[in-house]
Amino acid sequence: MFCLRLRLWLQPASQVWAASRQNVHKLASLQKATMMPPRKLQGILYPFTDLEAYLDRSVDTTHFQLFHPSVEDMVQSEKLFSSSPSHKIDYYISAERMDHVPVLQQPEVCFIGRSNVGKSSLIRALFALTPEVEVRVSKTPGHTKKMNFFRVGKAFTVVDMPGYGHRAPKDFVDMVEPYLYTRKNLVRTFLLVDGSVGLQKADLIALEMCEDIKHPYVMLVTKIDKCGHGTLLTNLMNLQDVVKTQTSSCFPQPFLLRSLVHGEMLIVYY
Repeated sequence: MFCLRLRLWLQPASQVWAASRQNVHKLASLQKATMMPPRKLQGILYPFTDLEAYLDRSVDTTHFQLFHPSVEDMVQSEKLFSSSPSHKIDYYISAERMDHVPVLQQPEVCFIGRSNVGKSSLIRALFALTPEVEVRVSKTPGHTKKMNFFRVGKAFTVVDMPGYGHRAPKDFVDMVEPYLYTRKNLVRTFLLVDGSVGLQKADLIALEMCEDIKHPYVMLVTKIDKCGHGTLLTNLMNLQDVVKTQTSSCFPQPFLLRSLVHGEMLIVYY
């Protein structure tokens, strides 16, 4: 799941299974994946493998296959998001300005992106094993108005940032930029991009800001199931070209996110 290697604060992982609050532990387990046919399992855990069939053989796809965790790795990483008396996972605080943000020693990872790109939905999926942790999600763009902090035991803190673009908070710049530029324990930024529309002007501005900060960051491509293969591959190739030619701090591999409702279970794939 996505939390793989977050404890080492390197790159994101491959899959989160988020369930309804009923039977959450049973539905969230990745153990079920081991019972799938190998081809189906490969397509679910690594969605780019299904897209390769639509690409010309001359296209270099190396950067889409750099990070390839096993199911066993994902199962182990899932435990990081299981709360226990010695590993408490909870919502901590919300802040509108940096002087409201507490000083924390543990590493932080933050999620940024355009309004309605799926930040809060992703974070809610991360906390599927701890349904008591409330992450509010809305279909209305600009729902998140503050910086929301969630503690994952003593391992790290997850920060849900307000979205930029349409209906962004009026004080978005005063809120987000100081955090990104001055937060000393920020070790990874995850920049979410809508795969159905590709990089927008606001995304490029955010990317330039990440480059200016010079902290490691990762591109997450959301909503890959909301468009056809041709549109998605065009957007992915354009994004990959930007990463290759205009970035120096971005992890070379973009991570693909697809959300599907299956019965009572919401599955978010990477």
